[in-house]
Amino acid sequence: MSPHESEADARILIDEMLRRAGWDPANKADVLTEVPVVLGALSDIAAPGAEPVSSADTSLKRADYVLLDQQGRPLAVVEAKKKAIDPYTAKTQTLPYAEKLDAPFIFLSNGEQIYFWDYGIADARPVASFFSRRDLERLRDLRRHRTALAAVPIPEFYQSHGETFRFRDYQISCLRAIDRTIELGKRRFLAELPTGTGKTDVICQQIKRLIESGHVERVLFLVDRDNLAKQALDALFDLLPTHSTYWLRAGAVRQEKQITVALLQTMVGRVHDYTSGYFDLVVTDECHRSIYGAWQLALTHFDALHIGLTATPAQYIERNTFGFYQCRDNQPDFSYRIQDAFKEGHLCPYRFAKGLTRLLSDGATVDGEDFDPGTFERTWTNADTNRKMMAEFDRLAWATYRDQAPGQKTGPGKTIVFALTKHHAARLEQYLNALHPELKGAYAAVITSDIPDADDAIRRFKRETYPQIAVTVGMLDTGFNCRELLHVVLARPVRSPILYQQIRGRGTRTAPHIGKKHFVIYDFFGNHEYFNDSDTDVFTGSGGGGTSPAKPKVHPQPRTLRELGLEDQWLYRAAYVEVGPEGERVDKREYITDWEKAVRAATSADPVLQKIQDGQALSDTEAAALAARLNQPAHYFTEENLRHAYRQPVGGLVDFIRAALGLAKTRPREEQLEENFRAWLIAKQFTPPQVAYLQLLKNRGLAQGRITVADLFRPPLQHLNAAATGTELFGEDALKAVIEDLDHSVFATSA
Repeated sequence: MSPHESEADARILIDEMLRRAGWDPANKADVLTEVPVVLGALSDIAAPGAEPVSSADTSLKRADYVLLDQQGRPLAVVEAKKKAIDPYTAKTQTLPYAEKLDAPFIFLSNGEQIYFWDYGIADARPVASFFSRRDLERLRDLRRHRTALAAVPIPEFYQSHGETFRFRDYQISCLRAIDRTIELGKRRFLAELPTGTGKTDVICQQIKRLIESGHVERVLFLVDRDNLAKQALDALFDLLPTHSTYWLRAGAVRQEKQITVALLQTMVGRVHDYTSGYFDLVVTDECHRSIYGAWQLALTHFDALHIGLTATPAQYIERNTFGFYQCRDNQPDFSYRIQDAFKEGHLCPYRFAKGLTRLLSDGATVDGEDFDPGTFERTWTNADTNRKMMAEFDRLAWATYRDQAPGQKTGPGKTIVFALTKHHAARLEQYLNALHPELKGAYAAVITSDIPDADDAIRRFKRETYPQIAVTVGMLDTGFNCRELLHVVLARPVRSPILYQQIRGRGTRTAPHIGKKHFVIYDFFGNHEYFNDSDTDVFTGSGGGGTSPAKPKVHPQPRTLRELGLEDQWLYRAAYVEVGPEGERVDKREYITDWEKAVRAATSADPVLQKIQDGQALSDTEAAALAARLNQPAHYFTEENLRHAYRQPVGGLVDFIRAALGLAKTRPREEQLEENFRAWLIAKQFTPPQVAYLQLLKNRGLAQGRITVADLFRPPLQHLNAAATGTELFGEDALKAVIEDLDHSVFATSA
């Protein structure tokens, strides 16, 4: 930063930031500059061009900018400071200007940082951009007509998909906890509710009450998977039919509707299409997955009320989640224990059926080569092992399903089998169908993200008699609801406590219409024993698993697995992109080359691709049709596969098409890290000296790819006395925690 940079230099940057928010600094109907304000007894504001007022009781000041509403009335005062000055320190100077001008809002900026101050409500806070005129008018009108949330009753009953439900006690408690949090001025709320306890129903009711009470008008509902977006849309259309809702898809035209549902991946790419004040409420489902690195930008960009929902127990939520939602003592603002849900009959309990084969326990040696059980379905497979697992499940399920649910007419009842890879899933499907040839292949079906029309496959599984069994990889472990599910088959190891509990949660929904008493988890890899989970001592993250498992050895993944061809026995238990329903593996470079060739060859004859080439946005129908055309068996070009191939976790289909056409390049890592760092700062509450210190650490992290405590004692930070300065600013323990958080949230997640 140059010591010679002036306030005039900062105003050049401020003018540009105002333009990005829709203001024209050169248009006096939008923005007034150098507005004279008389502080004192004679006058509130001097007319433009008037002679200076002199009085012992008055003083003439000038507001740098005044933003006007459509009627020409002041909406906000903007105070400009040179870069060397932290704009937050200008609060005392600027407040009298806003009060005299009757402007309800204040912005403070030095061209790099922006603070927004709704001075009648709360203290100034950092924001990512200026607000538009529409944003400020909406906030002003909401504030004028706002009523207390306590005045909006919580109904006793609600309708969902034609059925009548009573709000449960814990759901009412959650709604009241959100009310209290908002009324106390806390702008972020974190709720932990186990899978199957109605998180979506609760939040839809709260959205309705916040709108009715005048607290919010525009809502953003963020999720990180397509199936969660579809689930949210279904609930919003059903429970809030009078409020306009749409799904913002990648590359599609933005719609001015009241509720926007979006994938995190999409919103990160579109976030700069919106001002920071565009949304009044941001709801984030499975929020513990949404606050790291680039993902964090989709939350911190918006100066809104934030409500985070998670089914993950508090013990396994990273401190970043608690920090972002400003939770005390690393505890959610509201929590409902899964043990209480079982006890009170709101969730269905479970039992275990376990088995372990010799090969899965000990591995094997064939022709002098050792095959480690930890690389099963990664480097080697054994047909007899997979057949035994499926046959054992099938035998037990048919023998017990009537006891589990007396009203279940067709055996063995709805089942999800969790496989290791798509190729593994395809073979398990074949083995299951071979057990019941009379059903002609209808007994089991693979459901993964890249099969043709996965949505229709899910619908058939949930609503039709067959298939009875869905075999999946990483798709149905969250955001999938099937009340009639009686069996969960773990044909894979799971060592993540969060994933384990998400998979277990697929079966916990009650189904009184079939008399569902419990569901069964068929565990062929000792997962529940690893987590010390049982039907009498439910694993919730407070124990189990002992110490963290050692990191698995990295084994190169071959194009084809080694089939051992051994007869197994019961003891009692990379550099490729997977494409297609059978998990074919192709090299990433070959995949990208094929993708670019296919897009370029199709552009001249495809009007939708031509629209992208011309920089035009797509309609939802066009985007969906294009995705379907590209996801064909010859290539299986899907967003999931393309993100993996390009190593761009937030890319969308249109982004990859633009890259293939040479219209855009993936952003440099340094640019992504800078943006991630700004988002991380906004999520915290650091003092200006702490921010300046962290800028130094960030610069070191950019240079070497990460930042550690040890870097404080090496050049160049060592020469700047960084260790002593940081200890003075944060304290020794807090400094270590901040550096670890910075490295994890900004650098490690962007590697």
